[in-house]
Amino acid sequence: MEHLWSPWRYRYISQAESAGGCIFCLKAEERKDDTNFVLYRGKLNFAILNLYPYTTGHLMIAPYEHVPTLEQASEEALSEMMLLTRRASHYLREVYRPEGMNVGMNVGASAGAGIAGHIHMHVLPRWSGDTNFMTTLAETRVLPEDLADTYAKLSRAFRQA
Repeated sequence: MEHLWSPWRYRYISQAESAGGCIFCLKAEERKDDTNFVLYRGKLNFAILNLYPYTTGHLMIAPYEHVPTLEQASEEALSEMMLLTRRASHYLREVYRPEGMNVGMNVGASAGAGIAGHIHMHVLPRWSGDTNFMTTLAETRVLPEDLADTYAKLSRAFRQA
């Protein structure tokens, strides 16, 4: 078995919540959607771009309620989260034409959650060959598009629905 190392990821995970509180709660409260890259606000959840994306279009769905586990979230919030995840997946396919999609969540710090105290669903488009040596060896991501451009494209898709 081969192992790929990404030491940059551990530094990000270990420092994610130390910046003055939960990033999801802060971004939801600020109401600076363009600045914070909030793509959509539902009744119980919102969609936001990942500031440290694995690929272009990497977004997250988070409930407004600060809960660390699925069991602690309301059924209504979880239901809306899944429906919003489906919408996000549709828009990502429409805008970026990916070959595949990663959808999922890491619940708890030991499971790899960067923000362990607030559940969130990752939705990211994937293409064959979109991972390479740069991340593993140089601790660098190669993204072909600026976050502001990604935000413009995806927020337009969410608004047109």
